[in-house]
Amino acid sequence: MKIDLNSDLGESFGNYKIGMDDQIIPLITSANIACGFHAGDPSVMKKTVALAVKNGVGIGAHPGYPDLVGFGRRKLAASPDDVYAMIVYQVGALAAFAKAAGGRLQHVKPHGALYNTAAKDAVLSEAIAQAVYDVDKDLILYAQPGTESIKAAEKIGLKTACEVFADRTYQDDGSLTPRTQPGAMITDEAKSIAQVLSMVLDKKVTTLSGKVIPIKADSICVHGDGPKALTFVNKIRETLKKEGVEIAPSGSFIK
Repeated sequence: MKIDLNSDLGESFGNYKIGMDDQIIPLITSANIACGFHAGDPSVMKKTVALAVKNGVGIGAHPGYPDLVGFGRRKLAASPDDVYAMIVYQVGALAAFAKAAGGRLQHVKPHGALYNTAAKDAVLSEAIAQAVYDVDKDLILYAQPGTESIKAAEKIGLKTACEVFADRTYQDDGSLTPRTQPGAMITDEAKSIAQVLSMVLDKKVTTLSGKVIPIKADSICVHGDGPKALTFVNKIRETLKKEGVEIAPSGSFIK
């Protein structure tokens, strides 16, 4: 059994440092790198891509809404055409940095409000999938299982990685608990590990209300800006290896 371990990184910009990229990148198998709209800047993109290449980590573009102040977590009134252009712009930029560093873009994972909105919006999901496909039809789209994002990607012929979260709780419909609600984040190490094991080994997750629902896991996300990100990543790696699960970049097993 193989599973990908990813993290959202490259979120520093200018004089502002966010996350622990130098420490986390050697421990993960895929990196979702901010493309300058919700976080990051060209210098940070270049540095983060170089770190990923050095450590043999799969390189992913992490495009978001142009919302630096809101960190891309606020839904913007953008048309499908606008979203298409935003995705092509950001993915194209990161792909160029990957090529310049001697690497290659492996995947795309939309960020924040764009990711969550697309999950339930078929038209928006189709615009994103089309943009990714038009940049490179061999890229993998990361999205939550059972969402409009997965459906749109499969419809157009993109490969997909069903993503689950180690540090977020779930609602009964399989969506993530909004960050504005109590209990959205998991900060307890034991709870995080128990949720990961349930999702990977049993293909189930217990929602915030206590309901057990099915879930598919190809890749596990740990947010790189979380206060316990490093602890969670280390513990997840150690626990999964004990269970006989191989941690590998999604591009090595999703065909």
